[in-house]
Amino acid sequence: FVWFPSPACFCEDMTWTAVGGCAKGVAGSCWVSPATPATVPGRLVSAPASFAPEQETGFAGAPALAGAASPLGVVAVAAGTAAAASASRRRRATRKQVRRLVAQTDVEYKSLCKEEDAPDSMRRRFEKACADAQEKICKAIEDLDGGATFCRDPYTRETGGGGIGRVLTNGNVFEKAGVNLSVVYGEMPQEALAAATERGVDRVGTKLAPGEKVPFFACGLSSVMHPKNPYCPTMHFNYRYFETSTGVWWFGGGTDITPSYLDEEDMKHFHGTYKEVCDEFNPEWYPKFKDWADRYFYIKHRGETRGLGGIFFDDFNSESQDEHLKFSTACLEAVTKAYIPVLEKNMNKEFTQEQKDWQQIRRGRYVEFNLVYDRGTIFGLKMLPTGAGRIESILMSLPETARWQYCHEPKEGSPEAEITKCYQTPREWV
Repeated sequence: FVWFPSPACFCEDMTWTAVGGCAKGVAGSCWVSPATPATVPGRLVSAPASFAPEQETGFAGAPALAGAASPLGVVAVAAGTAAAASASRRRRATRKQVRRLVAQTDVEYKSLCKEEDAPDSMRRRFEKACADAQEKICKAIEDLDGGATFCRDPYTRETGGGGIGRVLTNGNVFEKAGVNLSVVYGEMPQEALAAATERGVDRVGTKLAPGEKVPFFACGLSSVMHPKNPYCPTMHFNYRYFETSTGVWWFGGGTDITPSYLDEEDMKHFHGTYKEVCDEFNPEWYPKFKDWADRYFYIKHRGETRGLGGIFFDDFNSESQDEHLKFSTACLEAVTKAYIPVLEKNMNKEFTQEQKDWQQIRRGRYVEFNLVYDRGTIFGLKMLPTGAGRIESILMSLPETARWQYCHEPKEGSPEAEITKCYQTPREWV
């Protein structure tokens, strides 16, 4: 066994995968075993924090771990006589596996676009902008958290394209943070097209026969970050590019914030950052996109917004493709500038259980919006039967914990009541 302080796993067939590169992997420090005799069904186990990184031992050298369950629910399997007898051979094999595993942890991004897509096509250029932003944002969030790291979960689709899932869990600051890149080729059923764009099936520019599907390409970067501290807001962004076989293209996206407690200075900073980005391109865009966000992120059955907005736009092709790419790239680059200062200000504040409960109630509202109204979630779910959807990516936005409390109403005059009024009546922040 070899101690790794970063995510690692090997699958049921006893083969190694890249760090964090397997859906069956465990995020966090763990002991991992290379291929072992079939008589010894070795699996992931968690080692005590007192063990030093890269400390090696035979299977029988970790008796305290045998048969114990890790905090992540992965059962540690006790060693047998065969494992102890072959410890030396396994250690030699492990060293080789370690070299391969470490070599895979810093992999240069390879395009998921099809070979026939030209190097200077908008498909590849937008994908590169998303891939660059994914790396930069994940690095900034890891540095801030200081405890957990993002796993890397690459995948491909039979229809072409694929994606890279990056998820961080149980960190010092974050309960869960995900930044997912997706490249999709496929055929949209008309009900999926209706979810993909505000204009619905009219967006393709031609009349569709009943049941006719629309060949399309889509690329996007989507993220949701759920901090632990109730004073730290949840943040979401998504930037995407669509093309259809009819020659129609459009951009969409936005960044929005969902605090559980109101801090007006934080909201001025967040909204002000995106106003500056919009103003560089068109002074009319921020008020337009801010209002669009307030309308889009509205929970109709609750009569309130999901959070305190940001910017949102869709069906956007009023400018040249190059100009739209520049704008989307600038919005992606503004994510950490808008969000990280808010986290740094609030992440070490003390809070009560009552405040944590309120955060969980607001998380419940987040879940309601995403599963009932969010077009991205609905589009993804409707694409599942076509083979172009991926359920883990679709539901990545959901928090790990949430709360629904029967007939809950915040106390009049409380901080909870104060921000509820902001959910019910959106206001201007800058």
